[in-house]
This record gives sequence, structure tokens and C-alpha cells, in this order.
Amino acid sequence: MTFHEDELGIDEPLVRALVDRYFPRFAGLPLRRMRASGSSNALFRLGVDFLVRLPRQPGGSQTIAKEARWVPHMAPELTVSIPEIVGVGEPDLGYPESWSIVHWIDGKTPAAPSHTGGTTDRLARDLAGVVRALGEVTVPTTAMTDTSLSWYRGGPLAAMDEIIRHYLGQCRTLHGLHLDLDACLQVWEEAMTMPGASEVTTPRWLHGDLLAENLLVHEDRLVAVLDFGGLAVGDPTVDLMVGWELLDPAGREKFRSALQVEESTWLRGRAWALAIAIMTFPYYWSSMPERCASRLVMARSVLADTGLLAE
Repeated sequence: MTFHEDELGIDEPLVRALVDRYFPRFAGLPLRRMRASGSSNALFRLGVDFLVRLPRQPGGSQTIAKEARWVPHMAPELTVSIPEIVGVGEPDLGYPESWSIVHWIDGKTPAAPSHTGGTTDRLARDLAGVVRALGEVTVPTTAMTDTSLSWYRGGPLAAMDEIIRHYLGQCRTLHGLHLDLDACLQVWEEAMTMPGASEVTTPRWLHGDLLAENLLVHEDRLVAVLDFGGLAVGDPTVDLMVGWELLDPAGREKFRSALQVEESTWLRGRAWALAIAIMTFPYYWSSMPERCASRLVMARSVLADTGLLAE
């Protein structure tokens, strides 16, 4: 399955050859492609203990280099596991990007909250711990000048206005998207008038893609945060969006309370949740139905929060 028009050719023989050339100590380990490969990286399980990650698109070397440089800076400060980088391989054998091997972490991807019982309270506290810890990590001067750490998700919410209106228009052409797009537009337009929507905040660390696909749980507790390709320095409000994807209303309130988030910041986080969902549907509607289903949960949670969700 390919996700992008400029997707690079990556298959098991190529990855086997790259691993054997750059990490000969792993030459005897079995290799298999992961069914749940992400949209940014193709993923291959290497033996029992390792994972090979190869960027799917040209330019992905920058992300691999960013993770290699900054993930070790983050790891000691976080309350959960993050992938430890074993090594970075060079472009070779016709593959034009750098790639990495990381340690495997056991766990499962968290599911959307169930309406049949259970609670998301513990996950809410764990997520709050991660967001809080990220925000407390020192931002060194070298990070402030590292252009790879500048990403739109760390910028002002209002900068997204034109593109979100564009994607809302595209969403109207999707067959089977059961979402009130007029209500979404209303929520978005209200968000554009919120305090702080256009402000540039004091730069802090943000994960940038803190969603179910990049989380692992065990027995309802968060055990790992994955994929720091979106790691950035800027406004971390976008990291609040996970509250509308994975937490029920009570869990969201505990998440907010644990973070002591003020009203304007919380509402901007909600708007980011809607924005990321709306951007997902047109791009991944055919190629990643599971991702779209998860983002639909997130968008509908936002509408429910505002009282605009049609039953």
C-alpha cells in the first residue's frame, strides 16, 4: 500500500540488504514488514528486539537526523518509554534517504473510548504526564536555531485558517463521510476569534503528532510514545488534541485538570483536534481507512463538546 504520490520504493529485499551492509551484526536476524506501517515511515520488525524505520518520501533524512539528535535529549525527562535509537544507516543501494534502527517496545495501540463501559481516567493521567514533561524539558539555544524543529503544528492556530477551509471544501466531496461539515465550519470560525489564536507563544517542546497511532498501552496504562518525527519547538497546544481522540468526557476533564490548562488554551487544543481530523480525510480517505475512522471519532468528539453533534 502506498500513501503518497512521491512514495519511495521500499521492499524487504532492499531493507535486508541495507541492514546487512550497515549493521552486519544483525545479518542473521529475521526481517518482516509490519502491517501497521505508518504514513511517514515503512516499518520492518528485525528479530525480536528491533525495528527498522525507513522514510517513505524524499527528504525524510532530515527527520531521521532530527530524531537521532534530539530524542536522546528528551528520553531522560519523560515518564514513559520512547524508542531508543540503535543506529542510523546511510542512503545506499538506490534508496536515497537515511534510515534508522530502534529498540522494539511491547504494547498495543490504544482504542477510542467505548460507550459500553470502562473508563479513560488512568490513560488521561498518563497522557497529562507526558504533555507536562515535554513542556518542562529545557529548550537549548541550539534547538531554537535548528530549522528541522520548526513545524506548522507549533505555530499560531490562525495560520491554519485558509488551509482548513480548503480541506473542508474537499471533505464535502467524500462519499461516506458522516460528519456535519457545516457544524465543523462553525466551530472553526469561532476558534479563529479566540484569544491567543494569532499569538506566538514562548517556545516549548511539542511532540506534534500525539495520537493513538504513536502511543502504546498495556493494561490501560500508557507505556510508550513513538515516532518523534514531528518533534518541534513552538506552541505545544496541538498536543492536547489526543484528549478528543482517546478520552471520554470525564477523562478529558481529568486530562485538562492534571495539566491545569486555561480556557483559551484548551479551546485552541480542541480546534487543533478538529483541524488535524479535517486535514486527514481527503488525503487518506482511500489509503488509510483506520486512520480516518480514528480522526472521525476525534472530530465528532469536538462537535459533541460544543453541543453541535447531531444524534
